[in-house]
Amino acid sequence: MKVAFSPVYTYQHLPDGHRFPMEKYDLIPIQLLREGIVEQGDFFHPEALSEAQILRTHTKEYWKKLKAGDLSRHEIRAMGFPYHPSLIHRGRHIANGSLECARHAIRDGVSLNVAGGTHHSYADRGEGFCIFNDFAIASNELLHNKEVNQIMIVDLDVHQGNGTAKIFEHDSRVFTFSMHGAKNYPLKKEKSDYDLGVADGIEDDEYLKKLAAVLPELIEQVQPDLIFYLSGVDVLKSDKLGRLSMTKEGCLKRDQFVFQTCYNKGIPVATSMGGGYSIKLADIVDAHVNTFRTAKSIFF
Repeated sequence: MKVAFSPVYTYQHLPDGHRFPMEKYDLIPIQLLREGIVEQGDFFHPEALSEAQILRTHTKEYWKKLKAGDLSRHEIRAMGFPYHPSLIHRGRHIANGSLECARHAIRDGVSLNVAGGTHHSYADRGEGFCIFNDFAIASNELLHNKEVNQIMIVDLDVHQGNGTAKIFEHDSRVFTFSMHGAKNYPLKKEKSDYDLGVADGIEDDEYLKKLAAVLPELIEQVQPDLIFYLSGVDVLKSDKLGRLSMTKEGCLKRDQFVFQTCYNKGIPVATSMGGGYSIKLADIVDAHVNTFRTAKSIFF
């Protein structure tokens, strides 16, 4: 099972005492190796995206601003962290990791990116700790190269994939499905092809019932050649930003349902980790590792 990971994913120390916390990206690979879920040779280190690949999704003006560090205070505030060239460098590797995961998934059935899930980034701006939209970049590149004809994005992060929805609002080749906290960030939602907002405090059984009622039917309707799965663990009750009441067991069952559904239908699935902001770092890592464990148990 191929897993995208690069040292540039880890946390960066930024100017003026700021730190962009990325500890989980260090710890997930360590835990995967410790538990024998993957071996060292299963990891691959994606190169940085090319400019041409970036410009298939993001605007020239936005890319120019990122390269020059010429973002306004408002644009930097919307991104959620202070501008630094290392974050741009990191984002190029992460997004290419999702693209290469898609290619591995097409060959092997499933592949996972230790990072990724940057679904708040729009074509012309960053937002919500997202600079480049990895699923959008990967989708546009695969379609451009005619590697696939139809893609479905299954976004189960607690926050709506607003940037992704906007990027593909007029592109029928990419079907966007977002199941998220109805009253959570972003306050102003975009229109996905299918949005399923859930109430604050929803627990495992109700969440899983809602997901099971729509996902197989949507897949049957779309008939995708490939699914991108954003497996955010900010749905946990322990999450500082999620406002839902799911347990780690419920989150695990969610992943099992998604992977088993894809496996049964013979659809390759490329997965990115997305959000996770529980108070205890161990809870975040455990929930993410469950995603890898589940993917391996079903596909291999």
